Amino acid sequence: MPKIYDNIENQLTKGLNETLEVSNRTDFCVGYFNLRGWKEVAVKIDLLSGASVNEGKEDIHRTCRLLVGMQKLPIDILKGTSYK
Repeated sequence: MPKIYDNIENQLTKGLNETLEVSNRTDFCVGYFNLRGWKEVAVKIDLLSGASVNEGKEDIHRTCRLLVGMQKLPIDILKGTSYK
């Protein structure tokens, strides 16, 4: 069952750090990324051993991947609006 972090009862930073303690590698997919928040998990990420990830035709050793992106609103898709 997924866990919801509301930063009132369940703190996101605490949850991420607890998860990273028992992880080899991590992937993050976020709609918005504030670099100042990275310091909250950077120490734990630096301690990750990493693992092999298949990317295309290659296996590459990775410890952390971060995908940052926003989904277009349905009205923007209909209008053909792009975020360039």
